[in-house]
Amino acid sequence: MLTKIRIPIIIVNFKTYSEATGKKAVELAKTAEKVSLETEVCIGLAPQFVDIMPVANAVSLPVFAQHIDTIKPGSFTGHVLAESVKEAGAVGTLINHSEMQLKLADIDATITRAREVNLTSVVCADSAAVSASVAKFKPNMIAVEPPELIGTGIPVAKAKPEVVTGAVRVVKQINPDVVVLCGAGLTKGEDVAAALRLGTEGVLVASGIVKAKAPYKVLLEFAENITKV
Repeated sequence: MLTKIRIPIIIVNFKTYSEATGKKAVELAKTAEKVSLETEVCIGLAPQFVDIMPVANAVSLPVFAQHIDTIKPGSFTGHVLAESVKEAGAVGTLINHSEMQLKLADIDATITRAREVNLTSVVCADSAAVSASVAKFKPNMIAVEPPELIGTGIPVAKAKPEVVTGAVRVVKQINPDVVVLCGAGLTKGEDVAAALRLGTEGVLVASGIVKAKAPYKVLLEFAENITKV
């Protein structure tokens, strides 16, 4: 399977939306793969845990878990084991999404755990200050997402461009190897272009794609705008 992550990247977070659960998760993944093949833009997918394997088996796109815990194999009923999501086909994981927030020490430990099993870490941060703190832990990517804009349709790159540019600046100063993504309120291709013009190297999107009436059309617009910048 082609699972190599390429930059710039669009990561689609399926969350727990009914439109991206079970068979519909696989359908959406195939739609994303079609767009990726047509545009040659890397599209990552973050389905629910139980959908990781069917999605990873259905498409050649990089698949991310939505979260992992810091536990190691043992007696931890109900926790999410890094080895398990890796075995299911994930090549990376989201960490510290605004809907699954962690303390800084736990973010550090989770990044370390991801690194131990060779999972790419994508850490969500709600501000430039948090981004700076997280950059010191050497994650692979940081996605800047002011939580008040998530799901609103108001793109962060337009509503709060200073948050994005500030995060890019401080992260690159601390660790130039960290890839900076932008999320929150992205619904149009021009939102993606605006995010990249501010210095980001991709986007993290959820409802703008998953709940769109025509996901293929919107995702194609996203991908085409990435190639223009």
